[in-house]
Amino acid sequence: MSIPRLIAIVFIFACVSFAWLVLAGVTGARTSQFGGELRPRVGELWGPALTQTAPTASFVTSEAPTHTVSVQLDSSDIKVNLDLDYRQKGLLWYSTYTVDFDGKYKFINSLDQPVTMTVEYNFPARDTLYDNFKFEINGTRVLPESDLSRGLNKTIALRPRESVNAQITYRSRGMDDWRYKFGSGITNVKDFNLVVTTDFRDFDFPQGTISSSTKETMENGWRLGWKFDSLVAGFSIGVKMPQKTQPGPLASTMSLFAPVSLLFFFTVLVIIGAVRGHAERLHPMHYFFLGGAFFSFHLLFAYLADQVAIEIAFIISALVSLLLVITYIGRVVNWRFALREVGVAQFLFLVLFSYAFFFEGYTGLVITIGAIVTLAVMMQMTAKVEWDGVFKGRNAKRDT
Repeated sequence: MSIPRLIAIVFIFACVSFAWLVLAGVTGARTSQFGGELRPRVGELWGPALTQTAPTASFVTSEAPTHTVSVQLDSSDIKVNLDLDYRQKGLLWYSTYTVDFDGKYKFINSLDQPVTMTVEYNFPARDTLYDNFKFEINGTRVLPESDLSRGLNKTIALRPRESVNAQITYRSRGMDDWRYKFGSGITNVKDFNLVVTTDFRDFDFPQGTISSSTKETMENGWRLGWKFDSLVAGFSIGVKMPQKTQPGPLASTMSLFAPVSLLFFFTVLVIIGAVRGHAERLHPMHYFFLGGAFFSFHLLFAYLADQVAIEIAFIISALVSLLLVITYIGRVVNWRFALREVGVAQFLFLVLFSYAFFFEGYTGLVITIGAIVTLAVMMQMTAKVEWDGVFKGRNAKRDT
């Protein structure tokens, strides 16, 4: 392997790396463009992130000057079922869900005089639907009026120390996360019980929310519980839906880091070629076509991931790239070298390297371990290589 050949291989590596950077930019632009256009559409079709706020109650004093007095909730007993339903649009997956809400509330007239109390309820969002919606006060259903943009309210006369029970039930649809707010600002909460049942395993608590007091494993999900006897808090309660691996960002990230895998592959190929005596049979143009075969994996994956399942797209792209490289080296050198050395190296540095990006948070560790293992193997294989002879164009001689 002469120095001019090494310089040519480095130049080819730089050109292929530039092509990967362009592909990463194009894929990122496609993701951003279509993501910005499709997210509002998904929200219109399915519903936005829902935030349910507790109902409120108030009354107007009878003595002049009159003023409005807010009534604190005496108790809250809420049951929520969340059913996950993924939707794919373009290069992105959206975590949509169906929510069944059943909330029972109690307000008490704490005065020693009768009052006329108004109970108000606001919908969690405007741009969605509410199936089987019911708003009941003391068992009497409050019929909705023509304009529901400001919610519903019911006025009821209460005797001294009398309580009023409100119940709200509905089925709705949302996206990304579901939240429950105790009220606006810092709120005093009494006798609060909320149980959320999910049909999915992976979840998170959104930023600015309180984690559950209890967590019980169900057959297909979790039963999360929040129970407080007395609480003063400005936080809310929430459950964030699990996110699928996003094809667009994944393809863009894989393309961005692809030069690392090609660098490993070219390095190993040069070293193995020198050790096996095939270095002079691999011209820089051969490396050019090998780089193109590597690039074909990411190019095909980037444009196939929004058409089929991401796992299928990965398998197809990997098989195509492996077939290109192995059949090419089999004809250039021999089939044994193509299958045992080059094929294994490509599987390690392209397929497994790229598959590591499916496991967010572990990619760096996997790449580091792979690099160290590769270094160790190459060091052992080349310990007896006469590098002066290799770089002068002669076959490597090993002391056996």
